[in-house]
Amino acid sequence: MTDKDLKYWVGFSLMPGIGRVRFAQLENHFGSLEGAWQATPAELKKAGLDRNSVQAITTWQPKISLDDEMEKLARYGVKVFTYNDEAYPSRLKEIYDYPPLLYVRGELLPQDEWCLAVVGTRRATVYGRQITEEMVADLAQSKITVVSGLAKGIDTVAHQAALNAGGRSLAVFACGLDTVYPGENADLARKVMQQGALITEYPLGTRPRAENFPRRNRIMSGLSMGVLVVEADETSGAMITAQLALEQNREVFAVPGSILSPASRGTNHLIQEGAKLVRDYTDILEELNLMTIARQIEMKEMLPASDAESRLLKHLGPEPIHIDEVCRSSGLPVATVSSTLAMMELKGMIKQMGPMSYILAREVREEYRVRVD
Repeated sequence: MTDKDLKYWVGFSLMPGIGRVRFAQLENHFGSLEGAWQATPAELKKAGLDRNSVQAITTWQPKISLDDEMEKLARYGVKVFTYNDEAYPSRLKEIYDYPPLLYVRGELLPQDEWCLAVVGTRRATVYGRQITEEMVADLAQSKITVVSGLAKGIDTVAHQAALNAGGRSLAVFACGLDTVYPGENADLARKVMQQGALITEYPLGTRPRAENFPRRNRIMSGLSMGVLVVEADETSGAMITAQLALEQNREVFAVPGSILSPASRGTNHLIQEGAKLVRDYTDILEELNLMTIARQIEMKEMLPASDAESRLLKHLGPEPIHIDEVCRSSGLPVATVSSTLAMMELKGMIKQMGPMSYILAREVREEYRVRVD
């Protein structure tokens, strides 16, 4: 989608009451959001919009400078993805009330398809912090992306543990990406952005209002394969996220705790109602059939990414072969062979065994044999 088209999506997202249903009505009737932006009130009514929606558009449109909004997004390094974009998370689009567009700072990667939301109380106990740190570190090392809401307590511990383990994390905001809430997590937000992404459905300038948080939670659960609740009281936001996950046909996991601890009332109740009791991270991976996810990602990275890599793979094997012989047998120029071998070594596809001599890594030999045969 071009910036010209995108700015109309951004413009409509600034208007109160214009959500997924209204976006769909406008796009279906006018063919594009540009056409909808230029429509008269009478034409908007013909598109099926009710009086309140038409009034919201006609009231807000003169106040919005589309070029100024796009300039602000560029200044903050914010990308915008509509539900028509390939980069829009496919799992999120499965839920009924998916956001029509997402604002993102950082990078969404294909591997983020394998993600788990980790939520819990803002008043985490020592037990809750310890369990979160241990489980999230193991999940991150198993190539699971950790999603949370950057709130105090369990959310904060989850993000930090994922990053400390060298994993990826996504933080979903209940406000615009020009505001970090709570402010004390500004440094953490920057680190998440470097090793993952900050995500929201709210345009720049939106303040964190109480009613935004439950709606934020549906995105956290919607992005994820499941939700892990570590500690929560029975009326907490984490319990709302768990309920939303059930409505979205996501798995719900809960860490058991003392029946005497207020912080475990919610998790114990979830288990009583059928949530999966979690003792360690393998309980989650087994339930989601993700025990081999790290292996799947590694092998995906090892598949040839170019024609040159594919050709060189056919001339490499378990016995060391000198680069000169690779050039002769493959027919590729020395510069191409040299640069391609260097990249394949960085990816772990091959190993250098002595000066300028290479062998295939064992894993690649097995995968390549299966793939070719």
